[in-house]
Amino acid sequence: MSRSNGTAPEGRTSWKKAAVVAAPAVLAVGALATVMAQGALAASFAVSGTDFQVASGRLTSNGLASYVHTDHDTDDHGHPVALLGIGQAHLTDICQAARVQTPLGTVVFKLTAGGDAGAVRADNLVIDGEDLVGDARFGTAQIGRDAGTLDAVPGVRGPRGKFGLQAGNIEVAGVKSHAWSATGGNFRLKGLRVSVSLDGRACF
Repeated sequence: MSRSNGTAPEGRTSWKKAAVVAAPAVLAVGALATVMAQGALAASFAVSGTDFQVASGRLTSNGLASYVHTDHDTDDHGHPVALLGIGQAHLTDICQAARVQTPLGTVVFKLTAGGDAGAVRADNLVIDGEDLVGDARFGTAQIGRDAGTLDAVPGVRGPRGKFGLQAGNIEVAGVKSHAWSATGGNFRLKGLRVSVSLDGRACF
């Protein structure tokens, strides 16, 4: 029996309605991925009011620099983060996911790449994170270095007199992080997939 009122059967999702709500998010992420690939993303911007998950099976890099930073949203609310600068990052896979409230319920907006398609690469990847979990190996490490003198990752340097740390030749397995922003240049996202789903699964 056909339904002419456009409503979804009980227990099912009206994907036409979901598409209308999700379309702006998909377009925004597509534009973000394009700008990242061109290496033209600005290093500073107002963050949204939603943090997101970042995960990877393995991350390697020729350098890491970090210091405490504050991200601000459009209402000028501050979010303290550990700014992590990673030079020439190689990731076996990557997953980014955010839970977004919509009139239809909680939508999981998810971006994945890598895996069987090949490694994900980025130059000068910068993640403003609340935390970072994983099994790490550092070739060298300097903890407590003045943030204004950091030089392990080009362009990643904090205020003089503030606490900082840096390391060379890093490898982190089982990467999991909650972040407020991520930027980078020359992103190469093999096997890129962007999805939006109601009550879908996040990265972890």
